[in-house]
Amino acid sequence: MRSEEPPRARTHGPAEPNGPAESAGASEPVDPDVTPSDVRRRRKPWHSRRGTPVVVAVVAVGGSLGALARFGASLLWPTPAGAFPWTTLTVNAVGCLAIGVLLVAVTEVFAAHPLLRPFLGTGFLGGFTTFSTYCVDIERLVAADRAGTALGYLLATVAAATAAVAVGARGSRRLLAHRSPS
Repeated sequence: MRSEEPPRARTHGPAEPNGPAESAGASEPVDPDVTPSDVRRRRKPWHSRRGTPVVVAVVAVGGSLGALARFGASLLWPTPAGAFPWTTLTVNAVGCLAIGVLLVAVTEVFAAHPLLRPFLGTGFLGGFTTFSTYCVDIERLVAADRAGTALGYLLATVAAATAAVAVGARGSRRLLAHRSPS
């Protein structure tokens, strides 16, 4: 199916009564893992409830694999002491690009298994991207009297990560708009 407009998030039923969307007659986007019966009952599905052991296990496994992948990148492309931490910057940008693609895919393209987002998004990509190493890198640069480099790295990482998510999401939507009908 070819469309001129980019795909939109799926919706379930009318917006909440007396809400701002009601006057416009629009529906509010709903998490694709939530069923219409969950919306009517105003409750979260089993996989969204805090502390569900299966979800926690899936996030833990994904996070472990993501952290191992990041560690592997640091072994393949080590950063010398006091040097600009290109590896961490690249890993964070690539991970954010993947997050942008993943979220468009699972919210606008197909109905994903309920554990896919916790495994890939929160787990793997959360473990792969790294705010803690980013902070340690900044601290090490400052300790090595490279405060200007540390500031540049701080700003470059935020800019690269934000741009990567936007490019991943927009790029995915553009590809979807041009895909052939099936």
